[in-house]
Amino acid sequence: MSNSEWREFVLEGTRTAKVGVTRADGRPHVTPVWFVLDGDDLVFTTSGTGQKAKSLRRDPRTAICVDEERRPYAFVMIEGTAALSDELGELVKWATVLGGRYMGEDRAEEFGRRNGVPGEVVVRIHITKVIAIRGIAA
Repeated sequence: MSNSEWREFVLEGTRTAKVGVTRADGRPHVTPVWFVLDGDDLVFTTSGTGQKAKSLRRDPRTAICVDEERRPYAFVMIEGTAALSDELGELVKWATVLGGRYMGEDRAEEFGRRNGVPGEVVVRIHITKVIAIRGIAA
């Protein structure tokens, strides 16, 4: 896929991103997140005390996968480095944007208030590499 094609693919509908991090003892940890793109960054929110945040503070490198689970199948694998912020204004902004994407614009503010609270963090992944393949089983 071209740059514009993979961006369109990952933002289609309400696909989630599966974020992979490495725990301190070396074990992998993968979880789905709501996300959006912001220029050359992928943005999501998460608990500031959860495994993703702990792991990314220790080692900011991550890999993320967004896939199409129907034939002919496709995926975008993104590598990048994370920066975390607990600045409340930024948190409310991105929680609202994410709520709009995944729950609908009519509920964006509700989810912004619900998820943009102290204890949560904004995770901004600066994208360093993308592998995007469409039509795997075509």
